[in-house]
Amino acid sequence: MPPVTFGIAQLNPVIGDLVGNCDRILIAVQKLASQGVQLVLTPELSICGYPPRDLLMNHQFVIDMETAIADLARRLPHEVAVIVGIASPNPKANQSGGKPLFNSAALLQGGKIQQVFHKRLLPTYDVFDEDRYFAVGTGSQVFTLDLNGGSSLRVGVTICEDIWNDDKFWQKRNYADDPVAELTANYELDLLLNLSASPYAVGKQSLREAMLSHSAIVHNLPLIYANQVGANDDLIFDGRSMAFNCQGEIISCGKGFEEDLLVIDFEELSCTDNSSKYKNDNAEIFAALVLGVRDYARKCRFRQVVIGLSGGIDSALVAAIAVEAIGKENVLGVLMPSPYSSAHSITDAIALADNLGISTHKIPIQPMMSAFDLSLEALFANKTSDVTEENLQSRIRGSLLMAISNKFGHLLLSTGNKSEISVGYCTLYGDMNGGLAAIADVPKTRVFSICEWLNQTDSNLAIKQGLQEVIPINIITKPPSAELKPDQLDQDSLPPYDILDDILYNLIHQHLSASEIVALGHDQAIVDRVVRLVKIAEFKRRQAAPGLKICDRAFGSGWRMPIASKVTP
Repeated sequence: MPPVTFGIAQLNPVIGDLVGNCDRILIAVQKLASQGVQLVLTPELSICGYPPRDLLMNHQFVIDMETAIADLARRLPHEVAVIVGIASPNPKANQSGGKPLFNSAALLQGGKIQQVFHKRLLPTYDVFDEDRYFAVGTGSQVFTLDLNGGSSLRVGVTICEDIWNDDKFWQKRNYADDPVAELTANYELDLLLNLSASPYAVGKQSLREAMLSHSAIVHNLPLIYANQVGANDDLIFDGRSMAFNCQGEIISCGKGFEEDLLVIDFEELSCTDNSSKYKNDNAEIFAALVLGVRDYARKCRFRQVVIGLSGGIDSALVAAIAVEAIGKENVLGVLMPSPYSSAHSITDAIALADNLGISTHKIPIQPMMSAFDLSLEALFANKTSDVTEENLQSRIRGSLLMAISNKFGHLLLSTGNKSEISVGYCTLYGDMNGGLAAIADVPKTRVFSICEWLNQTDSNLAIKQGLQEVIPINIITKPPSAELKPDQLDQDSLPPYDILDDILYNLIHQHLSASEIVALGHDQAIVDRVVRLVKIAEFKRRQAAPGLKICDRAFGSGWRMPIASKVTP
């Protein structure tokens, strides 16, 4: 390859902010151009942000995108070639009855749009629904990059999924064609590019590295991969853009969970340490959740958050995430004790608030409980007190938190974990209230392990706060309890969390039947009950606040289960 310097602009777009996103690209390219970069790669749909979803059905939005990219091309340094992600019109849509848009990459240089390349493989699994909007791409995916001194490079362009269908790596094919294999068979390429918006899931980065490395080796081509960073609604994008040499070695890697600019010289750089590595999964998940809360608040224009502090481990973790995301001065913890709240619930919540440096307010709910009892006394006459009264406590707390949210404009973070949400151990219009469910994809056992990690002195929060323990140890060691009746424990209603989480993992992530889970060693009655609880809780999940996705199978946009159905365990 002739001497040439490349750049990756790993950016955090705001969906729909065409002007702001173009400005981000311009600033990034200007910085990279000052370092001698001749070609800059940006992420998939970098002009509008990913995923734009049904904004793409707005005709004016698409027109404005065309205007924005033409204006960006004029403003960019003319000597630098820049690849940006756009949604471009399909001129044959009316004739063929096809989708009106392509998911595209545009080559900008010399003040103009020089070429446009279209995505070939349109994913429809998990959170993806691209064939709702886009037509399958056609045409050449290659351009020639002219270099100083009269030499040139033949460059192949792929977009996200296009590079993920290698049957030699996966030992199977999800699509009929392999765009990369087709490119390399039909053209003598010098370089392969991939624009991506690949959502985060724990453990996914090592898979990406292996897959992209394999592609570079098999096709004997250097490869540059630009991934979006930032959170949009329930999806978190981790960045960690990469460049590989022909031997499949990573020669440059972007930061995880933050914007970054990479300068890549294949002639000078050798294999480098991967700057995206985290000490363990707990550290990585915490970084993802911090970004998720920070971006949700920022992009929805919230400056402060409110959290119900129960003295339990879930609200403790959410409070720690919030402090790291938006600063301790912007977090309000509300304590709402009932007659059934233990003394340590209050003292533990206050100790947590002191450790994190957040302000608190206490609102006892006994008077409101009495008012509800009085109002319902005639209707509920001769009825035994049961879960109805327990749920009223949660709904009183939820109403108070929403009132605070309304009055002060705070974002209410709900604190339910994935284990509870899976089996419906949560109350509609109560503890499920909120604008964002920060740990909705975090199983209870993982909540404990993250909190234990937070208390290690190498966690950023421990270092910042100068603490030996971020989460008070009593919060971690005491048995979990909703404290809605005397001496209540979660395990009165649920299996132990280590058993529950294993059953849920096999049911939700591995798609195993009840009989298959029992064959793994679990009790038949417990498995049948958990399967039933997951099914009947679907109506609750449909009404829940959006939850940040950190696993490969999360409730939310990628979970498409019916509410009214009959399923035999």
